[in-house]
Amino acid sequence: MTIRRKEFLQLGSLATASLFVPKFLKAMETPGWVPPGNKIVVILQLSGGNDGLNTVVPVRNDIYYRSRPLLGIAKDKALSLTDEAGLHPALTHFKSLYDQGQLAILNNVGYPNPDRSHFRSMDIWHTGSRSDQYWNSGWLGRYLDAQCCGSDALTRAIELDDILSLSMKGEQLKAMAVKDPRRLYGTANEQFFRSLNATPAAEHSEAPVDYLYKTLAETMSSADHIFKQSRLRPSRSTYPNTELGKSFQTIASLAYSDIQTKVYYLSLGSFDTHVRQQAQQERLFKEMNDAVGAFTEDLKKQGRFNDLLLFTFSEFGRRVSQNASGGTDHGTANNMFLIGGGLKRAGLLNELPDLSDLNEGDLKHRVDFQRVYATVLRKWLQVDDRTILKGDYTPLDFI
Repeated sequence: MTIRRKEFLQLGSLATASLFVPKFLKAMETPGWVPPGNKIVVILQLSGGNDGLNTVVPVRNDIYYRSRPLLGIAKDKALSLTDEAGLHPALTHFKSLYDQGQLAILNNVGYPNPDRSHFRSMDIWHTGSRSDQYWNSGWLGRYLDAQCCGSDALTRAIELDDILSLSMKGEQLKAMAVKDPRRLYGTANEQFFRSLNATPAAEHSEAPVDYLYKTLAETMSSADHIFKQSRLRPSRSTYPNTELGKSFQTIASLAYSDIQTKVYYLSLGSFDTHVRQQAQQERLFKEMNDAVGAFTEDLKKQGRFNDLLLFTFSEFGRRVSQNASGGTDHGTANNMFLIGGGLKRAGLLNELPDLSDLNEGDLKHRVDFQRVYATVLRKWLQVDDRTILKGDYTPLDFI
């Protein structure tokens, strides 16, 4: 069988969509219920640089209101957490989780010598590197390398997207990128790809083509497996009809099956609010609030909430002062939400940003983000964080 250029490009397109599915993904074929105790991590990336000061609002800080005469969220509008802090008014489910001791907030998270470029700062967060290091592998990808190479470990990771982020690409293994298991299953089972997959190996021995054929076979197998697992115990809860809502419902359905995925990754954005920030952030927060609220309530009903650790991050925060366009510009340090039934500490974990001690108008970071990663890896996933992060970072005590 001679492959034509058009067919080669089609095959390459499917390989790109699946982003080189790891071979270990199609393990454990016996369907069944996953009992409590199978811990999962869900990472929600707030792309574009979310404004942390209007997320966790310093409601008694005069500098905040002087710096944001139009953008500052009034104390009586914020959802009260303490005498000093409130949440953005759209984050009602987050407030409920806070009141139940199931939400922790870590302030002033970042890294030394911050970079205000979206791409560079996101690379730093994705790889887990310092700002003066340039790595080609992600921290979660290296987690897969450490857990899955040369072993029968069922550890794996899925990104709810069409494109795999750098964080999920290891030095040897990569995670799976799939936005909709049904759609990937349908694409993988189109007649064209079925015919290609049935072609004898000897007929496509050229190295690039052979690699794509192998990728196709793994993709079709994994697409079939994920789709079937997502249908074993589908979530019956009602989720918002948004992209984020659908993604969280997919995560719930997979978490209730025996697919044994440990890490789920998804994104929401853009939070790059240089102009008209108020409306944009409120819209995104409502989508996040409703999706996370439905997801956490679903897991509680199924007795799986204690197995969940969900955390949010953004590549940087925004500057303290508003700009002339009703928005804020790229900043530095930011806050992170940590959600789950297994938190050892909840509420405000540390002090709010010190707005009287800025670095040229920007917040100073107090907590290195790698310490959060080290905590998740060592205490939740129970792996060697030092090898994965290529450094020794003191874990935090929220789990």
